[in-house]
Amino acid sequence: MLLSRRKVRIETERLTLRPPQHSDFNAWTSLRHDSADFLTPWEPTWANDHLSRKAFTNRVYWASRSVSGGTALPMFLIRREDDMLLGAITLDNIRRGPSQSGTLGYWIGAPFARHGYMREALLAIEHHAFTRMDLSRLEAACLPENLASRAVLEGCGFKYEGVAQSYLQINGRWRTHVLYSALRMDRRGRTETG
Repeated sequence: MLLSRRKVRIETERLTLRPPQHSDFNAWTSLRHDSADFLTPWEPTWANDHLSRKAFTNRVYWASRSVSGGTALPMFLIRREDDMLLGAITLDNIRRGPSQSGTLGYWIGAPFARHGYMREALLAIEHHAFTRMDLSRLEAACLPENLASRAVLEGCGFKYEGVAQSYLQINGRWRTHVLYSALRMDRRGRTETG
């Protein structure tokens, strides 16, 4: 599963998870552009140059530095049967020492939503984080009305922890988020959502 700190690759039943590469530019730009209406309600406002080659090149360099430095694990979801880019998942804000935790964020292109791909990727990243990276806690947040995101988190064993007021700027507005976590040694049982 883990080749080296610089070459991370995770295989699932249908997917290969790997960091972005310069050669992904056209597929990434097309998928983001074609899925803009689907993604906009759930994401921070895109910069004017969001889909530019320069912005993507910066993203690839950031990913490489983050993986090398152990501060983040940004991964693209590649469907193995046709080498198609489906979306991305990032384990970010990796904290070591007494915390041993990280924060998850993810997106999937509109044509690939609700096919179980993100659940498959999230379970793989969760397993990798707990067994290969020795993390103890994973955190995720989403908008309360994002029922699909909440369902995928809960389906992967994440537990509802509460609400963070004005947590992130989404689509140009400060938005309250619901908070979830998964623990390596979780004995909490099911939690009720707010």
